[in-house]
Amino acid sequence: MITDKKKMSEILKNLGFEELNEMQQEMVLQCKKDNDIVLLSPTGSGKTAAFLIPILNEIDLTIQTAQIIIIAPSRELAIQINKVFKAMQTGLKSVCCYGGHDIKKEIAELKTNPYVVIGTPGRLLDHFRNNNINPDLFKVLILDEFDKSLEMGFTEEISSIVAQLKNVRKKVLTSATEGEEIPQYVRLNKPVTLSYLKESNIGSGLTLYQVASPVKDKLETLYKLICLTGEGQKIVFCNFRESIARVSDYLTSKGITNCVFHGAIEQNYREKAIAKFTNGSCDVLIATDLAARGLDIPQIGHIIHYHLPLNEDTFIHRNGRTARQNATGNSYIIIGPDEYLPDYISPEPFHYTISDDIPSPVMPRWETLYIGKGKRDKISKKDVVGFLLKTGNLEMSDIGIIDLQDQQVFAAVKRTKIKELVKRLENKKIKNIKTIFVIAK
Repeated sequence: MITDKKKMSEILKNLGFEELNEMQQEMVLQCKKDNDIVLLSPTGSGKTAAFLIPILNEIDLTIQTAQIIIIAPSRELAIQINKVFKAMQTGLKSVCCYGGHDIKKEIAELKTNPYVVIGTPGRLLDHFRNNNINPDLFKVLILDEFDKSLEMGFTEEISSIVAQLKNVRKKVLTSATEGEEIPQYVRLNKPVTLSYLKESNIGSGLTLYQVASPVKDKLETLYKLICLTGEGQKIVFCNFRESIARVSDYLTSKGITNCVFHGAIEQNYREKAIAKFTNGSCDVLIATDLAARGLDIPQIGHIIHYHLPLNEDTFIHRNGRTARQNATGNSYIIIGPDEYLPDYISPEPFHYTISDDIPSPVMPRWETLYIGKGKRDKISKKDVVGFLLKTGNLEMSDIGIIDLQDQQVFAAVKRTKIKELVKRLENKKIKNIKTIFVIAK
């Protein structure tokens, strides 16, 4: 399908690429061969496009059935893969399946015979067991971030799925770390390993700092560090869900707008948190290591390790959220008086000194407007912009990133304009549809 140079050029343009990078080019070449592939490449290097682009050649357009299955360890990663696939604008259908999503909607979409099925292990296995998906149809299997899937305990689900894929002729496994033994049940055929991992665990655009906390409780040090690093998005990593609530409450009391993100939060709240973080309404995301993979937010400037990472792989993945695609970024490790840097953190980070002159917290420029209808209601981004300009009486400069989802919209609006906007939109209709317009909290 992509052997045509013009078609390839269109796909690259749709993805915002000028050309494929070295890793992506090699994947295109290797996918033409019969062997299976293990791709090891850092977070943010373009792995998703690296496997999505060449697998288009595996699709038989004369048969309208599911042919490609992609398994991802988290909802966020599955959603991100689907977004990239749709951004390619190939005209081919895909379905994304994950827990917390409307399963009836997934079943209806699966009946339309999409070429690509993307999902998390548990939800995909549910569809297999209920005969919503015919495993005999698939020709290609992709296990994205397969090491994370094993780490999260999805061995039973993945092995059950793989055992049912009798007609798969090509498998692609990806990871941002090496050293994970590939289970026998994957049954790789003459696998070729493509490794683009650097020996150093520090990316070329990443600067690493250690920050000393004078007391065991690091909250005040964290607050001062956030203030000193100024504007820009920051992820604060904690090892425990319970700690996240405590950190969030403290920062909120000090006037720092923040969002929280971990596995115990319902899917709709997680989606809202990511939307607000992505559009700049919330500059600080406090998260467990669930946020260390699957989030594609290129402008993150600072990673803060509130708790020391549990192992080297965790450290690498956390840092991989910044300094992506040749950008620069900073990573800060807060060290308590009884803590020491792990041996795997090398070279030794620079010392970051907390000064006595702490600026006041910077409020985000944007705030998020929640609209209770979405793509399912035939609403487009163009509709939202036009509505906010005409009915909301905004200027284009008042509108930021618009995240259009199936059943809702999160639109960034200038903080100085949003309260008046909500009043103006009360009892209004978008595309002649009545819904709610509120500030997303």
